[in-house]
Amino acid sequence: MDNLLFTLNAILPILLPVFLGYFLKRIHFLKDDFLKEANKFVFNVLIPVLLFSNLYMADLSQIDWLFVGFSAAAILILFVIGLIIVIFVPNRKQKGVILQASFRSNYAIIGIPLASMLGGATAEASAAVVAAVSVPLFNILAVISLTIFEQDENHNVSIKHILYKIITNPLIIGVFCGLCFCGLSMLIDFGLKFNINDFLNNELTFIPSTIKSIGGMATPLALVVLGGRFEFKAVKALWKQLVVSVTLRLVITPLVFLVIAYFIGFKSPTQFAILIALFATPIAVSSAPMAAQMGQDEELAGQIVVWTSALSTISLFVIIFICAQIGIF
Repeated sequence: MDNLLFTLNAILPILLPVFLGYFLKRIHFLKDDFLKEANKFVFNVLIPVLLFSNLYMADLSQIDWLFVGFSAAAILILFVIGLIIVIFVPNRKQKGVILQASFRSNYAIIGIPLASMLGGATAEASAAVVAAVSVPLFNILAVISLTIFEQDENHNVSIKHILYKIITNPLIIGVFCGLCFCGLSMLIDFGLKFNINDFLNNELTFIPSTIKSIGGMATPLALVVLGGRFEFKAVKALWKQLVVSVTLRLVITPLVFLVIAYFIGFKSPTQFAILIALFATPIAVSSAPMAAQMGQDEELAGQIVVWTSALSTISLFVIIFICAQIGIF
């Protein structure tokens, strides 16, 4: 019973806002125009601020580089596996969309709060540091995934175009700014013995308070918007692509890499909380608008977001419950 309650307490704070958004849309309280603009606001402003907020006061000297390296290597391996799989996808506009499902989780919106629920404040701090590597990597690979299939087969992929998409990605900008501020504060503290973070927290408290307040809106609003944008349309024409994508995202990826991590030795509650957040959460919500902007199959991308998000309620529950049963949490 204790493990069941632990699992429910970890999952429900993430799922209930999604259900609320879905309900409010069904009773026509939330309109499509609002959801569209709110989604843009979350992606372009709130999530970057949240990532900056999580990173700008992080202690980079405490990074477990082996664990971060494992996480980054796993993401790259998943990208390569996805590339192999999409060779067999006949529709060019669906290749990049399915490829995203192989490696890109909803770590920024669902993952970090989930890690915090599972592992507490220690896991939240470590998850922010892992985000410094995983979020840029997710987005760089997502841009590459969609760009290499964006043009006709007879045209070469423009490296300049790919680089432009990468450096203008709001999430990457948020992480980069957070790392720059964190690194700069460490240099000043080392050279001048003046701690910027202590000064901000004790003298200019309105600055960190404002940043934290704005970033704090990202997760609840994004989850409500996600629920409001759920559209369970007929999927007869896309069922094969959906089965492949959902299975990759929610079954194969977490099963393989959580087992590997466990036997390698990454089995502390903090590490496993982050690994579950990184590999077992549904595909990023931003994958659908990104696919639309880059001329890929928007309908398939949206359905993958819907079904991985919906079915993750079951898969995450099972994974967390098993981990609690074997004594990880």
